[in-house]
Amino acid sequence: MTLDRTDPEGAIAAAAAKYSNWGRWGDGDVLGTVNFIDEAKRREGAALVRQGVSFSLSQRFGIDGPQKGWRRRTNPVHTMLDTGTDAALGIQGFPHGFSGADDVIAMPLQCSTQWDGLGHIFDRGKAWNGRPAERVVTSEGDLVTGIEHMAGPVAGRGVLLDVGRVRGEDGELPDGFAITEEHLRAAIDAHGVAVGRGDIVCVRTGQLARARRDGWGDYAGGPAPGLSFTAAGWLHRTEIAAIATDTWGFEVRPNEFDDAFQPLHQVVIPNMGLLVGELWDLDALAAHCAADGVHEFWLTAGPIPVTGAVGAPVNPIAVK
Repeated sequence: MTLDRTDPEGAIAAAAAKYSNWGRWGDGDVLGTVNFIDEAKRREGAALVRQGVSFSLSQRFGIDGPQKGWRRRTNPVHTMLDTGTDAALGIQGFPHGFSGADDVIAMPLQCSTQWDGLGHIFDRGKAWNGRPAERVVTSEGDLVTGIEHMAGPVAGRGVLLDVGRVRGEDGELPDGFAITEEHLRAAIDAHGVAVGRGDIVCVRTGQLARARRDGWGDYAGGPAPGLSFTAAGWLHRTEIAAIATDTWGFEVRPNEFDDAFQPLHQVVIPNMGLLVGELWDLDALAAHCAADGVHEFWLTAGPIPVTGAVGAPVNPIAVK
């Protein structure tokens, strides 16, 4: 795919039509490409466990996270409701010396490691499967494709494509680096791993490692390496179930068109039905994969089933 930087609307419309999965799983579908994960794919993923080593692919949910308030996205606010101090002072009101601690958290659902639900992005007024956006997501939440539908099925064969290690300097891609199909194929070849139907693909750019070393800066919303708009064909053709990256927005930023905002999102979520993960921590897993040369694993990544949410936190677990 070649890009005309001056025509994002034309490119988005063409890609949306070419890579649409509308109707592929019926008019009532709520899972999109997660339908590619079937029982055989889960058995295939489970059979990859050899060492019993597990990795959390989640960043922490804390007040010191990367969010800066853009579109009211803030870092989590954690508040204690009962504490050890309350217990010591005897003010909790329980009998026979019983006491404890309790807490609450307030946060945007996409402030740290998360999945974008199928109701998160619309294309010219249409949500996933061609439904009118106003009939899908209202003030009551996502009435059709709420993230709760993804709580069970997102488990299967995971594949790490460490593009940062394969194509970057010191394991990191520079901000603004557009990851094309060529780069993805180079990583596949370098790792000696296959990617295909039903896989959950994790793409490491190295940006999170850089942010941890140098400070958050504009990690949340600023320039970043990420998927090129031209990779839409690969995402569709491979029939992967989901893709997740260690960046804030999955696709390259600044975007590849003049006067555009997240055009790849506009194609892959409402039209392709692709499940997209962001802000994943892939560094420890990547180091282990590089050491043993195995870039496939069992991966379970069900979101917190917040009813009607258009995105939700997740603690993905990779097991090798």
